Amino acid sequence: MIEAGNTGQVDLDTLLEPVDWEHLRRMAALTPGQRMLAMAEVSAFQRGLLRGAFRRRYPDLPIEEVNMLMFRYIEDLKAKGL
Repeated sequence: MIEAGNTGQVDLDTLLEPVDWEHLRRMAALTPGQRMLAMAEVSAFQRGLLRGAFRRRYPDLPIEEVNMLMFRYIEDLKAKGL
């Protein structure tokens, strides 16, 4: 973080997690198509987790409403730049 009197440089070591070199090596060994498939699978898994959280929180809502809540949540995150 930037502190008063600092040169304006940000200490990235305090902001970023350590690099997982083994994961990077595994990803680099994949073909571009395999990388795209891995991204799609992770994205589907994340959406499933989010949908499950909303289903537990609002068990009486139909799935269409749960999906709309999920999409609004994602749009709010995008608007915040997260």
